[in-house]
Amino acid sequence: MAQPPTGMNLELKDKVAFIAGSSRGIGLAIAKAFAAEEAKVCITGRDANALAGAHRMLAESSDPGQVASLACDMTKPQEIDRALGHALCVFGRLDAVVASVGSGYGPSGWNITAADWQSAVETNLLASVMLATSALPILISGGAGSITFISSITGCEAMPAPIPYSASKAALHSAMKNFSRAAGPHGVRVNAVAPGNILFPGGSWERKLAERKEFFEEYIAAEVPLRRFGTAAEIASTVVFLSSRQSSFTTGACFVLDGGQTRVV
Repeated sequence: MAQPPTGMNLELKDKVAFIAGSSRGIGLAIAKAFAAEEAKVCITGRDANALAGAHRMLAESSDPGQVASLACDMTKPQEIDRALGHALCVFGRLDAVVASVGSGYGPSGWNITAADWQSAVETNLLASVMLATSALPILISGGAGSITFISSITGCEAMPAPIPYSASKAALHSAMKNFSRAAGPHGVRVNAVAPGNILFPGGSWERKLAERKEFFEEYIAAEVPLRRFGTAAEIASTVVFLSSRQSSFTTGACFVLDGGQTRVV
């Protein structure tokens, strides 16, 4: 008699995942997904109270010794190094790095100041690439590992979003591709996930729906073939898969998770 399928073994038990920007939203969902695979997780966030709450939640659902956290600003290189050092001090190794940092806030239209550009680039590009720059020597020293950037569909094609945000995410895709070519010979894989409209508590879409629910529900129905918002858990499942041995031949790729919204072939 044929045996029933047993599911996919991601082989992440006791692997160490560092998730930058993980006190809430997509980053926290990613941390939860790693913890569900029995990986060890190190989470970061600027809001110490929110981070403490996330740490407690993760510790309650898994072995408390499998969770570490550090309140820090991941847009600052010295803070990046401090956070990675904390993860190494607690767990002794690093296997997967996820850069879930950035902000979609910014001015609309074309009348954009140099300060607006500087802020968007620092938050949405430099924070992620500096994390990758600091993490790569650690991963390379272990002979394997992965880096996953959380990007946006606004970096894939022209969309109604702040121009500096879109441009910085497009630059992040280029950086990802080039990081993957540099890191590949050392056994480290680098990919990106570009979410579309993701609804989660405290997120921008929750605020927008509170202001103009009918308008934005009609927008989603018209623009997204699946006719709904995505969830943070749906993004997390792809990130965890990309960090596993099941994706061992995947690098330099950007995975668009948008319910079919983007149109570029």
